[in-house]
Amino acid sequence: MPQQTPLSANFSSGPCKKRPGWSLMALQEAVLGRSHRSAAGKAKLREVIDLTRELLAIPDDYRIAVVPGSDTGAVEMALWNLLGPRGVDVFAWESFGADWVTDVAKELELENRRVFDAPYGELPDLTQASPDRDIVFAWNGTTSGVCVPNADWIADDRTGLTICDATSAAFAMDLPWAKLDVTTWSWQKVLGGEGAHGMIVLSPRAIERLIDHVPVWPMPKLFRMVGRGLVTEGLFAGETINTPSLLAVEDAIDGLRWARDIGGLSALKARCQANFDQASDWVSRNGWCDFLANRAEIRSKTSICLKIIDPTFKDRREQQEKIAGAVVALLAEKKAAFDVGSYRTAPPGFRFWAGATVETPDLALALEWLTWAYFESLKAVA
Repeated sequence: MPQQTPLSANFSSGPCKKRPGWSLMALQEAVLGRSHRSAAGKAKLREVIDLTRELLAIPDDYRIAVVPGSDTGAVEMALWNLLGPRGVDVFAWESFGADWVTDVAKELELENRRVFDAPYGELPDLTQASPDRDIVFAWNGTTSGVCVPNADWIADDRTGLTICDATSAAFAMDLPWAKLDVTTWSWQKVLGGEGAHGMIVLSPRAIERLIDHVPVWPMPKLFRMVGRGLVTEGLFAGETINTPSLLAVEDAIDGLRWARDIGGLSALKARCQANFDQASDWVSRNGWCDFLANRAEIRSKTSICLKIIDPTFKDRREQQEKIAGAVVALLAEKKAAFDVGSYRTAPPGFRFWAGATVETPDLALALEWLTWAYFESLKAVA
């Protein structure tokens, strides 16, 4: 049994671990008991937008907004507002990508659609994307640990729009803004913020579509970005559609300031890379376990998804589920790692969040505990 547990055993994939050194004192400047439409409230929301633009080097002509419903709300806001004028290609290789397929096929019922999917651990053929059709995809599959290696497959001269769910990629990976027309994420991922709020970034081409296109379906109030044929400009200056939590806003500001102060995006990426390298080293020393992502070039740097490859359990999913559940419970009991079970629709295994707020020594200790817990659980299962 390992002799030391991580200083923080929080490896949940959302909400994710708070930044190093975080305490409730970080929230002491929160604007509480005031309207989010007050000058003070709007200034806080505007600070989130401005810091986001600075850290991610988002072009000046791209619009940024805080929206309701976390990343899910932000993606669906884009789908409901923008899809329809062209055919759409949807790429899915894990649960949330499958959700966007459901939205396109069963909710919006778009007939001119093509779906390209792949099982957990793989990517669909991205080269099938057509430059004259809209594209919907997740940059990084949080539930599969599979991410796109680059954006070379997106045409520079495309006439369709790209809608990118970047919730576990933003602040951890380079996002090529010229290739992305709509980009979304939530505060609860790489910067360790709180849930319920999403971010949406729109290119000039997306704004043009917003103005020119009138969807044929009813538009829920929470999704409305256009009024009387004009873009709701206040949305991109801190005037949210519904009431945000100004406590969560203050926490988001704290995370953004921390990221800026440690060196910005390059420092955040380096922290994620160090965590991934630690996981890769551990996998190389444990023949019973491997990355769920089948190829090195598509492995996520933030969502470390692992599968059991012990030949004892080959093609025995029920037994794999049983032992994986026992391992997760044992890790929690020993306070070595919390919330590290694989996603409910993923193959049996484990999922460790390895974003920028996670300390590499903590991840190293947790993985050593994973080795111990697996062989301890083998005894019980046997």
